[in-house]
Amino acid sequence: MTIRDTVLRTLAHTNWKLALPALILTCGCLIVEAASDDPEVVVPTTAPTTAAISPNGVLTPAPTGASAPAPTASSPLIAKSPDTVVAPTPSDEPLMKLPVNARHMLVVDDSGRVLMSKEPDTVVPIASLTKLMTAMVVLDAKQDMNEEIKIDDADVDRLKHSKSRVRVGATMSREAALELALISSENRAASALARHFPGGMPAYEAAVVAKIRALGLSHTALADPTGLSPNNTSTAAEVARIAAAAAKYPVIARISSDKSSAVEVNGRPRELRNTNHLVGAKGWDIRLSKTGYTEEAGRCLAMRMKSGGQTITVILLDADGSAQRLRDAAAIRKSLAKIAAA
Repeated sequence: MTIRDTVLRTLAHTNWKLALPALILTCGCLIVEAASDDPEVVVPTTAPTTAAISPNGVLTPAPTGASAPAPTASSPLIAKSPDTVVAPTPSDEPLMKLPVNARHMLVVDDSGRVLMSKEPDTVVPIASLTKLMTAMVVLDAKQDMNEEIKIDDADVDRLKHSKSRVRVGATMSREAALELALISSENRAASALARHFPGGMPAYEAAVVAKIRALGLSHTALADPTGLSPNNTSTAAEVARIAAAAAKYPVIARISSDKSSAVEVNGRPRELRNTNHLVGAKGWDIRLSKTGYTEEAGRCLAMRMKSGGQTITVILLDADGSAQRLRDAAAIRKSLAKIAAA
């Protein structure tokens, strides 16, 4: 016999005032049972993720072993869906639900505190976000940025057969190649930068491995300098470290945050447009940016922007399209404004 049956039987044979406490108990039990039986309703039981990014770009997780606070009577029930993430807020405020299209997302403020996240530790392809690492490794070599380099047949994409505006045999300065790689996401330029690394491709690949190790990236693997290979993989959390480290390079920050630029290819000016259409848009103060796309990676974005007086790092991986990626970024920006105003 259930609690409800017991109470109903008591009501039938007892004065209703005497049975009132049992009736209240029954209602409470029924509510708990309904919540536990609904697979779309979850009760938050863990504390928001906190971490810190060190000066060299390493994201340090919160200490392990710390017990999460027990849920209280004011803890809200949150509808869980594949496109819903929870933004950590002070414990006395309700948690914020933010629908995003990207399958993996991380938003971190300049103190290293995680503001919003969605499956940030899943290893996935990162496409041309790889070029941030390529740029750092090239700049670490301290080569002459005015030195002329040449696009070779080895730089042609024979994996994805992606289009290029730079022909085989074209020449440009190393800095122009870096701008092509970061602003226009030009794959041949990125490949040429790696080929012209001191010691060639083997030395470049060794330098990438060393850089990954120096940044403490245990879930990142980069198979080529362009990001075309699906074997170029990382997590949203580790891409945030890469973006934070890349922002320490003034050249990368300046180039990637330009809405447009002009470089010389074969001695002639070539106009470049940033692949992130939010750069230079009204109301956006973007300090570093890189987009990416392959069929395996989906639409990706690594971006650092000013919001509420802070520098915010936004990582979006595997969005379904460019429009969805832009909408995700806009939704995050709007939510950050609400948090700042709260």
